[in-house]
Amino acid sequence: MKNVILAIESSCDETSASICIDGKVMNNVIATQEIHSKYGGVVPELASRAHQQAIAAVVKEAMASAEVEMSELSAIAFTQGPGLLGALLVGGAFAKSMALALGIPLIGVHHMKAHIIAHFIEDPKPKFPFLCLTVSGGHTQIVKVNDHLDMSVLGQTTDDAVGEAFDKCAKLMGLPYPGGPLIDKLASAGDKNKYHFNETSMPELDYSFSGIKTGFMNFLNKEKMKNANFVEENKNDLCASIQRHLIDMLIEKLELAARREKINQIAIAGGVSANSGLRLRLEELAAEKKWDVYIPAFQYCTDNAGMIGISAYYQWMAGDLVDLSAVPMPRMQF
Repeated sequence: MKNVILAIESSCDETSASICIDGKVMNNVIATQEIHSKYGGVVPELASRAHQQAIAAVVKEAMASAEVEMSELSAIAFTQGPGLLGALLVGGAFAKSMALALGIPLIGVHHMKAHIIAHFIEDPKPKFPFLCLTVSGGHTQIVKVNDHLDMSVLGQTTDDAVGEAFDKCAKLMGLPYPGGPLIDKLASAGDKNKYHFNETSMPELDYSFSGIKTGFMNFLNKEKMKNANFVEENKNDLCASIQRHLIDMLIEKLELAARREKINQIAIAGGVSANSGLRLRLEELAAEKKWDVYIPAFQYCTDNAGMIGISAYYQWMAGDLVDLSAVPMPRMQF
C-alpha cells in the first residue's frame, strides 16, 4: 500500500501544498503573496488573510496534478512552527479539518528542520553526518545533521537573521521588498571590494547581524551628506560590497565549524541559499577545501511544501505524529 502524504506550508508569506508518495515529492505548488511589497515587509495580518484565500485552491491543485484522491491520502502534514502565529493557524486548522474529516493521522513538521531535509528530495543527497548552514529571513544557524530526525544547532544568530539584514540594507538603499534578491542581482555588476563596513564579531559559532546593518546605515548617511545622489550613483558597488560582507560573515563560522567537527559534507538551506554569491563562494570552497557541497534546487530553497512533505515522510516512518490538540508554535524550539 502506498504512503501518500499531503503537505501544507503556511509559516510566513507563501501558501504551498505538495503530495509526497513513498518518499518521492510529486509536486510543489506555491502561491506567493505579492501584497507585502508595498509595505516593505511581511504584514502578519495580511499574510493570514492571504493564506485563507489561497489555501483551498493550492491544495486542490496539488492533489489534481498528482492525480490523488482524498480517499488515497495516508496522512496530512503541516508546518507547526516556527513562523507567524496567524499564518500557522490557517495551515494548521486546514490540515486538522481534513485529517478529522478523513480519519487519518496528522504530522506536525518543524519548518527549519524541513529546510534541511529538502536536500533529500532530489539527488545528489548528502551523507551523514553533514553540516547545514540554514539562512533565511528569520533564522541563521549552523546545524550538525546526524540523521533525518537527529540534528543539533552548533551556532546561530544572537539577534537578526542574515535574510533580514539583506532586506534591511536593501530598504536603506531604496530598493523594494523583498530586497535580498535585488541586492544579489545588482551585485553582479558591482565591485565587491569597493566599500567596507563595521561588523560585529561573536564568540564561537554564533552570529550577529545587527551591527553591520547599523554600520551600513551610518555609512550611507555620512556619504549622502556629501552627495545626495551617492546611493543611486554607486548602487551596484554598494550591493556587491554589503553582499560580500554578509557572505564573509557566514562562511567564516561555517569554515570554523567544519574544522572543529572534522566534517567535509556541507549543505546550505533556506531562502538565502538561493543567493548566487553564496552559492558561488561555496562552490569555490568545495574545490579549495575538498568539501562535498550540496545546494537544493531553487524551488526548494524558499518556503515550500515539498520540504514539508519529505520531512513528514521520515517522521511517518518513525511514528512521529501529532493529534488534533496540536497547536501552532511560532517559536518552536529546534
